[in-house]
Amino acid sequence: MANLIELAASYVPMLDEVYALESCTSDLDGSPELVKEGANANELVIPMLDMEGLADYDRNSGYVGGDVTMRNETVKCNFDRGRSFSVDNCDNAETAGLAFGKLSSEFIRTKVVPELDAFRFASYAGKAGIGSMEGTLEDGAAVIKALSDAQNYMDEEGVPENERHLRITPTLLSMVRNLDTTKSREVLDSFASIKRVPQKRFYTAIEQLSGKNDEKAGGYRPYPKHYEKCSEGDPGALKVVADGASPSGSEIKVSEVTPVADPDYTPIENDYVRAVQGAKINFMILHKPALIQFPKHKAPKIVSPEVNQDADAWKYGYRMVGIADVYANKLSGVFCHHQSAGV
Repeated sequence: MANLIELAASYVPMLDEVYALESCTSDLDGSPELVKEGANANELVIPMLDMEGLADYDRNSGYVGGDVTMRNETVKCNFDRGRSFSVDNCDNAETAGLAFGKLSSEFIRTKVVPELDAFRFASYAGKAGIGSMEGTLEDGAAVIKALSDAQNYMDEEGVPENERHLRITPTLLSMVRNLDTTKSREVLDSFASIKRVPQKRFYTAIEQLSGKNDEKAGGYRPYPKHYEKCSEGDPGALKVVADGASPSGSEIKVSEVTPVADPDYTPIENDYVRAVQGAKINFMILHKPALIQFPKHKAPKIVSPEVNQDADAWKYGYRMVGIADVYANKLSGVFCHHQSAGV
């Protein structure tokens, strides 16, 4: 058993290396020295910084009291996914390990990394209070204008110029580079890093599939159209009316409010709802210090053929946990430019 535990632990650096090479977001990870595992398997302990601004100094009474504190906070991971692999019985654990190493490397490259990137982008894009803009970018000039507007927004919000990272679709980046003008080069050079993100990973919202029943293939997909309850004044709000009514452009029949995002919600007359759907992202600008991003590969669980009750095979349990969020006081450090939903 001890040998199997050591073998499992030995895979973690290899898994981390493949992740770092293939991911569009791995360079935005927080420093591993700052994060610790929590008491429970799906918890992390991360540092949170609280501070108050300057106050008047009085020659008689001196400094006004205040606090600048760094505290460790336990947060629940919002990414916790896994799969099990089977490798036919081999002569020994080392031979089976080589097969698992090759299998897991390909799995991380083609399945784990795309979903993890997509999850992170969707998590940041869906955070209330970030900078955002909706529209279609037809040419390189339009992309440059949108990038400049986004940078101006961050400048006005006081986001530091360093550590701003651009993530953009390959098509739009090519449009900008094909301009090859002083202005286009100046805009691109202003970013700490630029990475192309395949559109398949770049949505404002995604749905992670369970891997069970009709979702056996697992993975993720753009979040399909759902309805959620909202307030009357919210953007896109529709008033729910009776099925026998003739709805206006800002109304919807009760029976047409389907599917709903919350399975416990049943729409009734006079409610307000809005359609939510994953929209294609054109680009995102991410200020690294604004992100709460920590991943962790769990050492694979290894079951030998002798104790595997399902098959005469080595069984490996792969799992990755992590968190993708934005600090509440640094929301302006994220900007998302996306298309209209359904485009």
